[in-house]
Amino acid sequence: MQESEVQRPTPAVEVKGLRKEFRGLAAVDGLDLEVRAGELLGLVGPDGAGKTTTLRLLATIMLPTGGGGRVLGLDMVRDAEAIKRRIGYMPQRFSLCGELTVQENIEFFADIFHVFGREREERFRQLLEFSQLGPFRDRPARDLSGGMKQKLALSCALIHTPEVLFLDEPTTGVDPVSRRELWKLLLQLWRRGATLIIATPYMDEAERCERIGFMQRGRLLDADAPARLKERCPFQVVELACEESRRARALIARQPGVKGVEVFGDRLHVKVDGAEQWVPRLRRLLAEAGIAAGAAAQVPPSIEDVFLHLARGDRAS
Repeated sequence: MQESEVQRPTPAVEVKGLRKEFRGLAAVDGLDLEVRAGELLGLVGPDGAGKTTTLRLLATIMLPTGGGGRVLGLDMVRDAEAIKRRIGYMPQRFSLCGELTVQENIEFFADIFHVFGREREERFRQLLEFSQLGPFRDRPARDLSGGMKQKLALSCALIHTPEVLFLDEPTTGVDPVSRRELWKLLLQLWRRGATLIIATPYMDEAERCERIGFMQRGRLLDADAPARLKERCPFQVVELACEESRRARALIARQPGVKGVEVFGDRLHVKVDGAEQWVPRLRRLLAEAGIAAGAAAQVPPSIEDVFLHLARGDRAS
């Protein structure tokens, strides 16, 4: 077979010009996105960026205003019900029945997806072991901790062994330990071959993904592997520690040649060309202004640096 005849694997998700309007305002504005089978994609952006609406469209929970696409090779509009049977969706807010126990909630979703007999028993066993909810199977959902509620929601979304899993900010509002445990579960799923598309407000979580999609104002600004996004930055970064970070930022931002200054606690990230030459210049500038400065050195751009650069470019367009 010639190379031109080799068929490309069907993407898990493929959308073109996807649009969703609410009262004339575009929550998703001409989205083009392709996700390959078995990929772990993180969607990052501020509140109102369109992440939740995007996931709901892809999960066929709502219909697009314009554009369209395919999930698992099926048309998002014509084949919506068939898509729902093959995907899992975990909303941002806990939406299970608090009166039902852990097991009863999972059983409810097993009934919805027609998981019966021996398969049902095996899935119960696997999910309770996977989520470590076995000891709490008879506890009402309302009495679970925030992290345990999210594990239960994940278990319910997995009862029918979906091929693609859409998760909307699954760790928002949970403690750091539960957040780490939930990500451990998600990475296990991904390593077993599942396709995961996760909306998250946390940049450190996004860096765990194979690819990050930055969203703002309903648009996809860029999507690539974290390392490649950093490599493509059109600037270098000087990290500078100082006590009066706000005053220092205002002073540095006025200097010709400075492309941007971001504040991260008591540190500044100064975006420039030729970072080595800028390190002594910045220390001298702050000393002349009477601002005490600590360590200063060139560092790799962070994912936050990349996103803020893209976001400001989008606002200027």
